[in-house]
Amino acid sequence: MEQSSVSIAFYDTRNYDRDAFTRENRQFLYNIDFFDFHLDEKTALTAKGFDVVCAFVNDTLSAKVIYILKDCGVKLIALRCAGYNNVDLAAAKEAGIPVVRVPAYSPHSVAEHAASLLLSLTRRIPQAYMRTRTGNFSLNGLTGRDLHGLTAGILGTGKIGKIFAEILSGFGMNIEVYDVYPDTAWAEAHKFKYVRLDELFKDADVLSLHCPLTDNTKHIINEQSLALMKRDAVIINTGRGALIDTKALVYSLKKQTIGGAALDVYEEESRYFFDDWSVDVIRDDTLARLLTFPNVIITGHQAFLTSNALQAIAQTTLGNVKQFIESDLVQNGVQ
Repeated sequence: MEQSSVSIAFYDTRNYDRDAFTRENRQFLYNIDFFDFHLDEKTALTAKGFDVVCAFVNDTLSAKVIYILKDCGVKLIALRCAGYNNVDLAAAKEAGIPVVRVPAYSPHSVAEHAASLLLSLTRRIPQAYMRTRTGNFSLNGLTGRDLHGLTAGILGTGKIGKIFAEILSGFGMNIEVYDVYPDTAWAEAHKFKYVRLDELFKDADVLSLHCPLTDNTKHIINEQSLALMKRDAVIINTGRGALIDTKALVYSLKKQTIGGAALDVYEEESRYFFDDWSVDVIRDDTLARLLTFPNVIITGHQAFLTSNALQAIAQTTLGNVKQFIESDLVQNGVQ
């Protein structure tokens, strides 16, 4: 198939997606349709007539969805994100539909957002902002604490985890890290220390999650790991929502056995995140409870959202499609 005839269905898109991909598509000239609804079993038939579907983190690519896509004639699944825990890879392989993703776009965007969350949480910036907006300049209840000299525990030392560790090192924090595939050369160069997972939980004043979501890491923050942590420790999660057993976190927050949490992701976020629920009722009791804690900050999966990252995501995603087309032409004897 010729590049200019390739059609792509984009799911779960917002204005910033459309703007970034429309700009980048000027050099590719693909036929793109943007949909604002999720890709799932109910909507998969809308892919009929498209060569490629482009999905995001809260789209559902189960075996059933993948076989519907196959029947619709879809030849490629292009994820515009790094994570792929929402894709049944075995079903995609069996159906003969390749899956491509964006393994790295702007790791600085996520790491810097994690730092913003940490500072906002520990210095009570949201409460201070809301007060001064109403003319209240009282400082009662706004006491924070220095990060300098505290211990930061970084769970996962991929690109984002490494950048975040280096940022916190700049604050004068002691850095302890954990990864099943440790990069000892990097750690030694920065004088960071790899420790056992239980040590990380016990030592951390700030625990930040940067590992992928797998069967082994699902609910890695749970009742047992929370019990190991300091009563004033805070948790930062810009990774995947299901890394945390949220009900266990809520229990710890209620019992005041944890100092606070700043979350950009939530394990049941797919229904709520990226949409406006300000005039509706949030029926998820766990999420609603989290929103009531003064020592909890939640942002709606926006850590990736910088102009730099959007450009990189669009470039890589459309480049992945181009590579697939060119390999398909070669396999079919067309040069």
